[in-house]
Amino acid sequence: MPRRPAPPPHDIGSFRGTTKRERILRAAVDVFAQNGYFNAKVTEIAKAAGVADGTIYLYFDGKEDVLITIFREYTRGYLEQLEKKLAGINRPEDRIRVAIGHHLETLGRDRALAVVSQVELRHSLKFMSLLSQQEVADYLNMLRKIVEHGQSEGVFRRNLHPQFVAKSVFGILDEMVTSWILSEKEYELAEQADQVADLVLAGLL
Repeated sequence: MPRRPAPPPHDIGSFRGTTKRERILRAAVDVFAQNGYFNAKVTEIAKAAGVADGTIYLYFDGKEDVLITIFREYTRGYLEQLEKKLAGINRPEDRIRVAIGHHLETLGRDRALAVVSQVELRHSLKFMSLLSQQEVADYLNMLRKIVEHGQSEGVFRRNLHPQFVAKSVFGILDEMVTSWILSEKEYELAEQADQVADLVLAGLL
């Protein structure tokens, strides 16, 4: 039976939809986060989603396809939401703050999804090379354009390479999320957004 085309994500950052496909993705996020991708079994995902094992293969080619779909649909939805937040915001400083806040707020709402994106996807060079070719590149391009806009407006320092800044900002945010996942302390990840933005802007202004 041919696989159905992938619809856009129902709920960015959570996959908390009502269709079988959305339930499978949400269940997979939770199972991967709890057991680890390599230890997780399709039967466990199916049980958590409340569907028969074979139902998963109506939508996905297997466990690897589920993991890739989680990342790609999450990232696509994430970038769409960021574009909406940035619409109508003209000050480069505010755009940087919005981008930083969006990153930490979105992943901070869903620890299981953060674990999958920060840990499980990085166990394999295959996944990293495959997914970084487009999804991460699109994100970096958005950050780069924010920097270029600030430089063209004379707000940001022009001696900084926009792509270098974009990678640096992404790296800082990436480490903040990883530290939050591994920390034994309970705290709101989004509460650190202003401090991170202050740090980044101190280097840009």
